Amino acid sequence: MNDKILLSASNLSDNSFLKEMLIQEESPFFDNINSFESKLELYLSNKNVAALNSGTSAIHLALILSGVVLGDEVLCQSFTFVASANPIVYLGAKPIFIDSEKDTWNMCPKYLEEAIKDRILKGKKPKAIIIVHSYGMPAKIDEIILIANKYKIELIEDAAGALGSTFKKIKCGTFGKYGVFSFNRNKIITTSGGGAIVCNREIDKQKVISLATQARINVVHYQHQDVGYNYRISNILAGIGVKQFDLLDKYVSRRRKNNQFYSELFNNMVGITLHKEPNPNYFSNHWLTCILVNEKLAGFSKEDLRLQLLKDHIESRPLWKPMHLQPVYKDCSYYGESVSERLFKSGLCLPSGSNLTENDFERITTSIKKFL
Repeated sequence: MNDKILLSASNLSDNSFLKEMLIQEESPFFDNINSFESKLELYLSNKNVAALNSGTSAIHLALILSGVVLGDEVLCQSFTFVASANPIVYLGAKPIFIDSEKDTWNMCPKYLEEAIKDRILKGKKPKAIIIVHSYGMPAKIDEIILIANKYKIELIEDAAGALGSTFKKIKCGTFGKYGVFSFNRNKIITTSGGGAIVCNREIDKQKVISLATQARINVVHYQHQDVGYNYRISNILAGIGVKQFDLLDKYVSRRRKNNQFYSELFNNMVGITLHKEPNPNYFSNHWLTCILVNEKLAGFSKEDLRLQLLKDHIESRPLWKPMHLQPVYKDCSYYGESVSERLFKSGLCLPSGSNLTENDFERITTSIKKFL
């Protein structure tokens, strides 16, 4: 239906701009890719950025540059989308999943270190760590960095939904050896489909670009000494990213406005907890606003609320099902208790698109109050 309120709608609507990009894609003199990367690099405090065709590609290449090979182990946050974990398996490595902590819902430093110690005792020191800033909320990154440095393990930040989020005023995606962003159509800015990898060194950026363009050596004929991939972003999608990037602050402001709307809507409602920053060190873009529903206190479940919203053509969605509960990863090791499982059981993502209107807010309010 045309009046359906989407969970996280795309910000693309200008058909004339898309036609312009199609024309410019044919021009050898219009380099949107360099322009898009330059904007990202400036925004991320002069880090080195390579634009790719997806966030998943970026994680894959980050693992390759981290030296992950067949038989290695990689520590990965369990509470995440499957794209955080799948690239580990692409390389023939084994994911080891870590539970979340209750403050940010991200990787628990306590269980991270417990897992590292145990894997070392078992004779298999992990090769890399993949943390995720879920739903735009920064992880406890300072504690995680200390652990990664202590055991000399490469840290990869999956900041797919956290562009614009900061911890202690430092941009998410710039703390690790490599950072990853997604520009999928539901992200804070979109290139329809796209991603980027953030590197500390220019040499790593150039290695990424080489691998992302089939590892072709720069000679007059086609020559390759490494296995490469078709992972580079296209000129047309990068052009969309250039235009979208100029709207980033506006979109972050709108997503945070959405979170404030829900904060007021659920204020003093028994049994409903809104996901918020734990303290002023954290600044979330609130890519998605999420709640936890305590069924015993509220008198209804998160699924009851989801179905009520659906009746009124309003989309909502359960929180991530943890990776260690997914059938494809059922045989992988897991360290933690049940924080991520409780989040999945009681959590709901609410409509959070940058294009929500006052009329949309009214419809959401009416639906929820009618239900209550």
